[in-house]
Amino acid sequence: MHERSVVVIGAGIAGLVAALRLAHAGLSVTVLERGARPGGKMRSVAVDGVPVEAGPTVFTMRWIFDEIFAECGADLADRVVLQPAATLARHAWGPGEQLDLFADHDASVEAIAAFAGAREAEGYRRFCARAAEVYRTLEGPFIRGERPSPVDLAARVGLSGLGDLWRIQPFTTLWSALGDYFADPRLRQLFGRYATYCGSSPFEAPATLMLVAHVEAQGVWYVEGGLSRLARAVAELAAERGATIRYGAEVARIAVERGACVGVDLIDGERIPADRIVANADVAALGAGLFGSEAARAIGKVSPGERSLSAVTVCRSARATGFPLLRHTVFFGADYAAEFDAIRCGRLPTDPTVYVCAQDRADDGTAIAGPERLLCLVNAPARGRAQPFTPSEIAACETTLTRRLATSGLTLEGAPGIVTDPADFEGLFPGTGGALYGRASHGWMASFKRPGARTALPGLYLAGGSVHPGPGVPMAAQSGRLAADSLLADLKAGRASTRRSPRTAMSGGTSTP
Repeated sequence: MHERSVVVIGAGIAGLVAALRLAHAGLSVTVLERGARPGGKMRSVAVDGVPVEAGPTVFTMRWIFDEIFAECGADLADRVVLQPAATLARHAWGPGEQLDLFADHDASVEAIAAFAGAREAEGYRRFCARAAEVYRTLEGPFIRGERPSPVDLAARVGLSGLGDLWRIQPFTTLWSALGDYFADPRLRQLFGRYATYCGSSPFEAPATLMLVAHVEAQGVWYVEGGLSRLARAVAELAAERGATIRYGAEVARIAVERGACVGVDLIDGERIPADRIVANADVAALGAGLFGSEAARAIGKVSPGERSLSAVTVCRSARATGFPLLRHTVFFGADYAAEFDAIRCGRLPTDPTVYVCAQDRADDGTAIAGPERLLCLVNAPARGRAQPFTPSEIAACETTLTRRLATSGLTLEGAPGIVTDPADFEGLFPGTGGALYGRASHGWMASFKRPGARTALPGLYLAGGSVHPGPGVPMAAQSGRLAADSLLADLKAGRASTRRSPRTAMSGGTSTP
């Protein structure tokens, strides 16, 4: 057997981090990526010959990557250029209704007071304090280590921490909890949007997701070259540490003999032997049997009703006039409840909230001369290829997107751009139905349904945004960290991956949606 050989399936950020840590530990690591470049969802598309970031655009918890690089003998600052954002985002509802949030807490308080009054500003202060409390409660026992069960989580916090667990309101929806802090429906929309960071509805997601407010308050960073550049930096370091990364290598099956992993088979018939496999693929793809029946039995299916949000995105090179865009700008629809009701029923909203990332804007909103790179995104149901939206439905979505921007005065002039819809996302990420975040975080048990790194199939480990601790770039990176730690601990103890294995202490680190 190839006892120190590891195959990593997928060069998304979780797979790259796992490969980096395992190669640094001295293992023989081969990463197999069916695409032409690293990054997975951290991708760009060419529009008029210019790369436009088409995936995640917000980078928080920089220190997660600082730690990952340092643990592997490198410095993140030597590999990518980072700039802290002074303004977190601009938010708009219609003519004259505009609110910016800032890295400086007091500046945000003042902005909210000017926008909605002193009472709402005080509510924001209390909300931020509670968000910090939620984060502190969950960061150690939940995010840093292996996936806990509810009983495990209670045991980890101890008797003194049970009150903290109760105060973070795990049984209350985010939308309901926001009513304790904000009377202004626009502010409830703004902070309810944090549920969409993990592909969920604020009307069904738990109040614990208010921790996103604390995470953003700790710093948002611009990455020169976009987050796809960050993925390349991790891939480059992994290669320097000895990992082999093969692009255009599509895995057809996880090979299993006598109840344990022995390697992977590529679609061209090549067998790559290894007794440890890290699958950086959506668990829905594994559960659907796309990597073989043995892996499917070990993971279990994800039903369509459990899927997170998908999206319709438009990547453009256009001239933006009539509204002062910042790097991150959100244009809210008039009726948030109706928007998510439509998505829940499998329809595209008729008045969607639109996120626009103006990728050439400076922190103060200064624009470049000429067309600028723009990513426009609206949330959509994950109907995938089973029930694809018709061309007329997608065209109508583009029209409603344009109408929502025009409500605040924004006009985009230029070619239509490149549209990606849920069926396209399923093509990019098979087995998901186009869901971009794994399971939706609906209900207090949702986080405990995400599998951990270890599986019931000896030799198979999981990493990615669909596993613990959750979606988002830092969370996915942390999952790769946990997968590598679990694998190394099992090698040291002389055992294979299995849920029946004793729990193992994990190295530090945290993340965020």
